[in-house]
Amino acid sequence: MDPTALKNSALRTIALETSAVSALEHRIDDGFLHACELILASQGRVIVMGMGKSGHIANKIAATLASTGTPAHFVHPAEASHGDIGMVTDQDVVIAISNSGTTLEIESILPILKRKGVKLVTLTGNTDSTLARQADANLDVSVAQEACPLGLAPTTSTTAALVMGDALAMALLEARGFTAEDFAFSHPGGKLGRRLLLKVGDIMHSGRDIPTVTMDTSIRDSLLEISSKKLGMTTVADDRGVICGVFTDGDLRRFLDSGKDIHNTRIGDTMTDSFKCISAQALASEAARIMQENEIYTLVVLDSDNATQGIITMHDLLKANVV
Repeated sequence: MDPTALKNSALRTIALETSAVSALEHRIDDGFLHACELILASQGRVIVMGMGKSGHIANKIAATLASTGTPAHFVHPAEASHGDIGMVTDQDVVIAISNSGTTLEIESILPILKRKGVKLVTLTGNTDSTLARQADANLDVSVAQEACPLGLAPTTSTTAALVMGDALAMALLEARGFTAEDFAFSHPGGKLGRRLLLKVGDIMHSGRDIPTVTMDTSIRDSLLEISSKKLGMTTVADDRGVICGVFTDGDLRRFLDSGKDIHNTRIGDTMTDSFKCISAQALASEAARIMQENEIYTLVVLDSDNATQGIITMHDLLKANVV
């Protein structure tokens, strides 16, 4: 192996594909705008098709569209001729990807698509090809040459098609006013989805699980409450049940260092009255941010009347995979 030759081959590939992607900037034209209009006006879905390597690109574009607010799925053009064309309705828009523009498997179903009245958007490397001429909107993804030194393996051409597909998906995303919260609903199983959807109220400790003592409770009895609820802290309330402060493991360490009597000292005399709190409707990720910035491990959850609704801890956020 010649290390220099390997490096030069890689750099040549990157240069060719970079150049092909840059050339796409001048092809965001009326055809691109018409493709967006067709998809935005559709009452159905986007059906993305492609054979071979173009099929892999089509699969990815369909997945990107579906996760960013444009319902879409991939249909294999060869299978479409054997029944899967039934997945396509007259309300759908088909995006067909073919570098040559003469893919037989796609050409064979064009009469059916036309008969159904399906709108056709094509991504081709030949603007004078059969597919390009039959399209309602054709997007030019032609390239000067493939990165493959044999000129055979789809490389630069598939990269150009992929980038054009991403450009289309992002234009549609913005046109629809698609938000981060909308994105999270499409990704509920991932960490991003949890960070954007999970609320404090979904994972906080509430009801009888909230540790609480009164202002006159001794430090000794307060420790029993902390131990029984296992949250490393307790809230401290006045005679009306209104929270006045908190007592945490850190407060206990400071109290022990002071040398005061654990049996006769009221917790109201040693609690922390300037505590951090959050709403049950706040995102769990916001609770994580507050804890991290203030180097604390628990937050009191208050309602609009400043009544205690719950307690959320860093451990809760870790269990929910928010942090």
